[in-house]
Amino acid sequence: MEKKENNRKLRVCVATCNRADYSKLAPIMFGIKMEPEFFELDVVVLGSHLIDDYGNTYRMIEQDDFDINTRLHTIVRGEDEAAMVESVGLALVKLPDVLNRLKPDIMIVHGDRFDALALATSAALMNIRILHIEGGEVSGTIDDSIRHAITKLAHYHVCCTRSAEQHLISMCEDHDRILLAGCPSYDKLLSAKNKDYMSIIRMWLGDDVKPKDYIVALQHPVTTDIKHSIKMFELTLDALISFNKRTLVLFPNIDAGSKEMVRVMRKKGIEHHPNFRAVKHVPFDQFIQLVAHAGCMIGNSSCGVREVGAFGTPVINLGTRQIGRETGENVLHVRDADTQDKILQALHLQFGKQYPCSKIYGDGNAVPRILKFLKSIDLQEPLQKKFCFPPVKDNISQDIDHILETLSALAVDLGGTNLRVAIVSMKGEIVKKYTQFNPKTYEERINLILQMCVEAAAEAVKLNCRILGVGIGGGIIHQHELIHGSSFCAAELGHIVVSLDGPDCSCGSHGCIEAYASGMALQREAKKLHDEDQLLVEGMSVPKDEAVGALHLIQAAKLGNAKAQSILRTAATALGLGVVNILHTMNPSLVILSGVLASHYIHTVKDIIRQQALSSVQDVDVVVSDLVEPALLGAASMVLDYTTRRIY
Repeated sequence: MEKKENNRKLRVCVATCNRADYSKLAPIMFGIKMEPEFFELDVVVLGSHLIDDYGNTYRMIEQDDFDINTRLHTIVRGEDEAAMVESVGLALVKLPDVLNRLKPDIMIVHGDRFDALALATSAALMNIRILHIEGGEVSGTIDDSIRHAITKLAHYHVCCTRSAEQHLISMCEDHDRILLAGCPSYDKLLSAKNKDYMSIIRMWLGDDVKPKDYIVALQHPVTTDIKHSIKMFELTLDALISFNKRTLVLFPNIDAGSKEMVRVMRKKGIEHHPNFRAVKHVPFDQFIQLVAHAGCMIGNSSCGVREVGAFGTPVINLGTRQIGRETGENVLHVRDADTQDKILQALHLQFGKQYPCSKIYGDGNAVPRILKFLKSIDLQEPLQKKFCFPPVKDNISQDIDHILETLSALAVDLGGTNLRVAIVSMKGEIVKKYTQFNPKTYEERINLILQMCVEAAAEAVKLNCRILGVGIGGGIIHQHELIHGSSFCAAELGHIVVSLDGPDCSCGSHGCIEAYASGMALQREAKKLHDEDQLLVEGMSVPKDEAVGALHLIQAAKLGNAKAQSILRTAATALGLGVVNILHTMNPSLVILSGVLASHYIHTVKDIIRQQALSSVQDVDVVVSDLVEPALLGAASMVLDYTTRRIY
């Protein structure tokens, strides 16, 4: 993307609430910082970053050499449902002053935490554009509801998987404002495994620990079922004690129920157990190395089912917190457990395995895509976001222009003698009809059709008719709707081939129904007979200034001209064979013949069906249309049906 014409930098506010979202936001922040000619970066830190019990993780942001513009203490302690609500409220009280001072063009919000919901709500109400990272995903707890709520507030979306992209589209988000980039953390993950890791393992787990011979455990409360998640955590610790491998246990996040989980850890003596190392926080770069070389990771963190797959490390996912996530084959789910036995068995199955590395969530190039996406944002576009709802019913509100306007189509009828174009209204009324003699050559016909359509469209404006399209051709109706086909060319019934060595057709082939039974085909045969003085019989005459056409052939047949009768019988037979092919393909319940020739063909068509069709389709009704202008109305319906159809 080129730099914006006015050289105005995009002022981006990145707000981070906890150690987890910073691991996704940091790569984007580094990318923004590397392009100062395009961006100004403001960093806002809030949530558990600023709490000592959760590691004071704001320090790692400072260590990454980012200037923290604002620190907001927004957490109300208590670690229960009420405290989460109060924390959201406190953030909503404090954020307006910050946003008024910073005046960002866009705020980047990550994920599905309650803090992020407060950020998105504040920005949306203060008319600040929101870029949401990792929308469209499905996990399995209250996080889903929060994530989707942020999606509805956000103006732009960066998603990690194709499924997430489809979910966003299904949620009526504008496809043009959705970027499938992959997970930003994968940009770092996929280049991390080969770095020095032994010193990191020794620092966190001890000098005697070898790669692939330890476990990383990270389990959070499930806020929609706190008691059960605490029970699962207790069973997990029991299983880990029994499994007897060195284990790094990270403290849970700040969600409701975390305080009870910490009590369980202390009750079981985890912080003092020789096989366990319990820590509040591990820097992300080091955490990557720890999970990449672990014998197994266990818990219910999204990191287990997302990032760890990049290394093929075995994972045991516990409970329902990540039940809807896309996962690689490295993940073994333990949905529920009454005792430690099921979890212990899972440890025996998974520990020490090596699975293929998975790139479900990214290919390592997310950040360049996101920066390009940011540069493409047009701040002159209306701030009010639009939702792409599918049409479900007509709007009952009214617009004067629509009231006065008539929805219409242009219908084209290519007859043997005449070309006709008509403006046809939604009610099936022919508003105006145009007729010209049919030229002799194909090029002349096409040019004349175009000219007539242009003239009719211009006239439609004066008649207050809105032309929705131009229709030509036959039609197949299935379940009360016209079949249009993938390229709007379905039901070219006139070009069903009924003879391999039949007469040439205007389509370039030969032996088509149209080459036998159309008005132009009969006009051709009538001219041949006339030129050979075999058309006119007693009681007939053709004025010198009148072109010979199909109607003269029909008149001759009625007056006993055997050759004319034979031509009509051959034409009707060709049509009948085509109808038989349609019966065998579509098995319709009704066949309607229209046009001035229909009444002359119908009896032969019925005879051919009785002789040639399978018995299973011979009961089909074949009738002649009683409409005054069936060809024009049918052509118009091709347009009017499609352009006004409601899809549910």
